[in-house]
Amino acid sequence: MPAAAQSKARFWDRTAEKYARQPIADTESHERKLDLTRERLRADMHVLEFGCGTGSTAIRHAPYVTDILATDISPKMLEIARRRAEEAGVENICFERIGFEALQRLDASFDAVLGLSILHLIDDPAAAVRKVHRLLRPGGVFVSNTACIAQMNPLIRLAIPVMRLIGKAPDLTVFRQERLVGMVEAAGFRITENWRPDDGATVFLIAEKS
Repeated sequence: MPAAAQSKARFWDRTAEKYARQPIADTESHERKLDLTRERLRADMHVLEFGCGTGSTAIRHAPYVTDILATDISPKMLEIARRRAEEAGVENICFERIGFEALQRLDASFDAVLGLSILHLIDDPAAAVRKVHRLLRPGGVFVSNTACIAQMNPLIRLAIPVMRLIGKAPDLTVFRQERLVGMVEAAGFRITENWRPDDGATVFLIAEKS
């Protein structure tokens, strides 16, 4: 694993237990995102979730698909994810430690790809979206939930560099909703769901590979 990826993995290892204990800030929006995603899932689907974290989303969706490959760079995050899956009796998720950039799979390997709270943590999100398009079968769906940092409160944006210096925040790619939508469409997707809960900084997209 490259040095930059190892550094990111160490950050998420340090925060994994705290992240796992952290309550969902907006449960109503979270449940709606799960429902909107589930409407696109079928029992015969093979699914990829990259940046799966502690596995909570993969575990929720697993009963509705054939299998899920859930990847992350943090061993500690994956340790928690595997434990949660075992406790939930979920057996159709394969957890793998690997960064999305390094993931090697044949074109058109998946029916759905989930990238939740991850694109803003990737150095080249446009390249990641193009890779998602390549990995999807025709008609496949890409579900993303992305923090558009440029639309956050200015005080928070000013604090982020300081927090990064003291190890309290990860490296972030800063962009607005318009750029996010543009990179998804430029990759060849047709966006069918574009939702920004409460006009906040987080944008939830569902896009289809035509």
